[in-house]
Amino acid sequence: MNGQAERPDDQLTEASDAAMDEAAAGSPAAGDSTADPAETALAEAEARASENWERYLRAAAEAENTRKRAARDVEQAHKFALERIGKELLAVRDSLELGLGSADNANIESLLEGSAATLKLLSTTMEKFGIEVVDPAGEPFDPEVHEAISVQPSETVEPGSVLTVVQKGYLLNGRLLRPALVVVAEK
Repeated sequence: MNGQAERPDDQLTEASDAAMDEAAAGSPAAGDSTADPAETALAEAEARASENWERYLRAAAEAENTRKRAARDVEQAHKFALERIGKELLAVRDSLELGLGSADNANIESLLEGSAATLKLLSTTMEKFGIEVVDPAGEPFDPEVHEAISVQPSETVEPGSVLTVVQKGYLLNGRLLRPALVVVAEK
């Protein structure tokens, strides 16, 4: 059947069809309205079954094609998901390369200005993609977004609050990328 999967009873159906054709050819009543109603009903049922089988095969093929298309789309999405942020980070890299290239002829003030401009460019790019800085100095310690690396007594900050931020943390659209490494004030 056109290289498609066949039903197990296809051979029976084909044999039945052949027998019906032989009987119809040899019978003077072939095409007559006096044909056996059971044979007519059987022929109609087999025609409907065959039609339904063809519909099933088409639907199964369509489902398989849809599954393959969806898998291909997901693969492409994963492959190129970072394209936009990659393009934006190229500007930051270019700025750093320009700063390093001009470092021989620059004074400290211009290097600091260039570094600050590059950091601002990087911060803008990060904000554009939903990356927020977690800088909790003086805030109450929150184990969900902070990681305590030590505890120190303090007169200036309330106990249980962040005394010093050793390394800033980052959130991506509200989800923690990296916790802030902090020193917590003790009682």
